[in-house]
Amino acid sequence: MLTSFARCCAVLLCLISAFTHAGETVTQLHQRLTVLDSHLDTPMQLARPDWDITQRHSFGTDLSQVDVPRMKEGGLDGGFWAIFTPQGPLTAEGRTLASEHGLAVITRIRDMVAAHPKDFALALRAEDVPAIVARQQRVVFISMENAEPLAADPQRLQTYYRLGLRMLGLVHAANNDFADSATALPQWHGLSPAGRALVLEANRQGILLDVSHASDQVFDQVLELSSAPIIASHSSSRAITAHPRNLDDQRLRRLAAKGGVVQVNSFPSDLINREPNPERDKALGPLYREFRLAASLSPAEVADLAARIREVENRYPQPQANLDDFIRHLLHILQVVGADHVGIGADWDGGGGVQGLSDVSQLPRITERLLAAGYTESEVAKIWGGNLLRVLSEAQRTH
Repeated sequence: MLTSFARCCAVLLCLISAFTHAGETVTQLHQRLTVLDSHLDTPMQLARPDWDITQRHSFGTDLSQVDVPRMKEGGLDGGFWAIFTPQGPLTAEGRTLASEHGLAVITRIRDMVAAHPKDFALALRAEDVPAIVARQQRVVFISMENAEPLAADPQRLQTYYRLGLRMLGLVHAANNDFADSATALPQWHGLSPAGRALVLEANRQGILLDVSHASDQVFDQVLELSSAPIIASHSSSRAITAHPRNLDDQRLRRLAAKGGVVQVNSFPSDLINREPNPERDKALGPLYREFRLAASLSPAEVADLAARIREVENRYPQPQANLDDFIRHLLHILQVVGADHVGIGADWDGGGGVQGLSDVSQLPRITERLLAAGYTESEVAKIWGGNLLRVLSEAQRTH
């Protein structure tokens, strides 16, 4: 039975869904906004044989969440497309493989833009975005998730910059040569000497620094060292869910005080607490490793893999995060730091997505919830892209 508060919220959502001001629907308002996501792992999909980003796909059949038709339906104008490198061994061989992998992925992103000039345009500065959106192209900024491709030769950051890199995430789920991960035991107790040098070089080149996945000590040290505001490109609230990847309220306030932005993600384990399930993890582990080989899998093989993953998930059920959980994190962070320091980085194609927000076609639901919570159109516009462009512009002005 609904409480009176819940009934009021339901009525308000219905009213907002029908009309905003002057008879405009939420969908129409949302489509007018410049909507950017700061963390798209979609470049992993680009390696698949016969996978075409201009065609509509389905998460249920091929585990993808972003393509041009769904971007148009959800009003997603683009964002940062990530060069994600799984962390390998901290050896000469591991560094070499990471170096080769990173260059292959950035080439793949640029090839996507070159192959579909009507659909995509490479953005190098925040100021490039309005013209790209006006031409009805999708914005392609390039970011790096895990700086290990630079470990063999940190000076290669200049090469990546020339190729379009504009955001740098230092670390992922394991420690690397530059920094400690939030989900690993401390090795460097923050940044390594090479990591400190990399932070300063990124500042010099005008590359936005990203502290998602970094340990608390890395966060503190990057915030202190950086001459420009920094970003957490896909993080949520530790006050709500005590996951080490999430940010506590104190760090959120310090990030905002230096002009930074936190982009809220939709990664289920960051949004809700889940009891450990070793049997489930053991069954899913080989399937996720198989997914890493998607570049050699046919569409039929990917569909079969998706079905096997679903079967394991059904065999070992666990609580499912939903849109309400995502909104709870988003509204809490907005309450802590205000609408000038919050955005969206849902981690699409990298494990993000919850019930009610399963791919980018459903993004207007976030706008609906923000309006229902009392945020104005101008505030929603900042959350959907204005803050991201502002912090990028400030990083680019410092070099």
